[in-house]
Amino acid sequence: MSRNNGRLKNVAPSVEQCFVVRDRLPSVKTSSPSRLAAFVALLAGAAFYFSTNALHKHFDYTYRIALAMLHGHVGLSGPPLSWLSELVPVGETRYSVCPLGAVLVNLPPAVLHELGLFREWPARGLAAAIAAGCVYFFYHLSYIAEMSRPRRVVLALFPIFATWAWCNLGFAGAWQLALGFAILGQAGALHYSLIRPRPFLAGFWFAIAFGNRTELAITLPVYFYFWFSRRENAVDSPAGRDSVWRRLLAGHSQGIKLRRLVGSPEGKALAGFLVMPAVLLFCTALYNLARFGSPLDFGYSRIPGVLNEPWYRHGLFSLHAIGWNVHEMLFRGLIEIPNFPYYQPHAFGCSIFFACPFLFLLFREGGPHRIVCWLTIAVLTFILWCHGNAGGWQFSYRYAMILLPWMFLLIAGNGPPKLRTTEGALFLISVFFNGIAVYQFLWTSMIHV
Repeated sequence: MSRNNGRLKNVAPSVEQCFVVRDRLPSVKTSSPSRLAAFVALLAGAAFYFSTNALHKHFDYTYRIALAMLHGHVGLSGPPLSWLSELVPVGETRYSVCPLGAVLVNLPPAVLHELGLFREWPARGLAAAIAAGCVYFFYHLSYIAEMSRPRRVVLALFPIFATWAWCNLGFAGAWQLALGFAILGQAGALHYSLIRPRPFLAGFWFAIAFGNRTELAITLPVYFYFWFSRRENAVDSPAGRDSVWRRLLAGHSQGIKLRRLVGSPEGKALAGFLVMPAVLLFCTALYNLARFGSPLDFGYSRIPGVLNEPWYRHGLFSLHAIGWNVHEMLFRGLIEIPNFPYYQPHAFGCSIFFACPFLFLLFREGGPHRIVCWLTIAVLTFILWCHGNAGGWQFSYRYAMILLPWMFLLIAGNGPPKLRTTEGALFLISVFFNGIAVYQFLWTSMIHV
C-alpha cells in the first residue's frame, strides 16, 4: 500500500522483486547474530587454547617451508633434523611433502616471525584460532534450518569439542593443523555458498580446504550443485530442485545450458568461485614441478623408507587397506584400565561413534541436503579407507575430521527447532569423552604403545 495524492492504492511487487528479496534473506538473517557468533567463537578459541597442549609442535614442516619461501626457496638446506623424518632429500635440498596450501596458510605467522614477534611456530595459538574460526562459521551455518539459539550454540561447538577434532587438532603438528584448516575451509565455503552467497569468498575457503587436504578437490561438483540449485530455487519453476541437472543433460531451452553459461549469472558465479581454486591449482603444479620435476608428484612416495612400511606394501592407496581402516574408524573399542576413568582409547584408533555418541543423530530422517551430504561422506570415506596408513598416533580416526562439516549439515537439518534432552545429553557425553581423551593424550603419559 502507498499514498499518492491523498489516496491509497495497492502496489504489488513484481515477481522478480520477490525473488531478489528472497535471495537476500540469508544475508539479513545472518547479520544480526554475528556478534553472538564472534563471542561464542572467542570463548571457544580461549577454551581450546588453555585445554590443549601442543605436543607435536616440533613437527613444523609447513612452517619451516613458509619461512624458506620468504627467502626465495621452496626447500630446506643445512644439516638434516632427525625428528623431521618426512622431508624428502633431493640433492642437497630437502622438501616437505605437505601440499602447497598447507604451506601458504603458514605464511602470516612466518612473516610475524621475520618481524621478530615470534621465536618459534605458534602452533598452539594457530590451532586455537582454527577452532574459533570453525565455531564462528558453524554457528552461521546452522541457519540452514530454523532453530533456537541454544541449539545453534550446541551445534556450533559440536564439531570441535564433541568430536576427536579437539584432541587431534590439539596435538598441533603440521598434519593435524592441515586437517583443522580443511575443516575451517569447508565450513567457510559452505557458509558462503548456502547462507550468505559470495562466490569469490566461497572459492577462497574451498581453496584453503583442498589446499590442505588434496582429496577434498573431489567435492567441487557439490559446490556446483549448491550454486545451480540455489539459482533454480530463485526461479518459479515447477520442475523442482533437481531439474537443473535434468535440463543440463536434456538441453531444454528453459534450463541452464552449458553453452549459455558464459555471461549468465550462473557463469559469473561459477567463475567467481573458481578463481582462487584455479590459482592455487596452478601454483601447486609449479610447486610440485620445482620440487620433484612433475606437476602431479606430491612426493609422498619419495619419503625415505615409507614404501617399506608394512601398511604400504600394496601402495599408498589400495583396496587392501579398506578392512583395517574400517576397523579403526568404526569398530575398534576402548582399553580397560584399573583406575579412573577405567577405560582409555587405543593409541592408534578408536571408533568415531565411541568418541562421539552425538553422531548417532546422523541417522534421523529429514534435512534439506541429506542426499548430497551422504554421497559426499561416502565418497570421501572411501578415499580415506583406501589409504594404506590408518592415521598413526591419534585419538579415534583423525582423517575423518574432514567429514565433520557434512555431518554438521545432516544433524543441523534433521533435528527439531528446539534443543531436545536427547541432543543435549549426547552432546555433553561426547564433550566429556573427548575431554578425557584430551587429558589422557595431551597432558599425561597414560596413552602409550
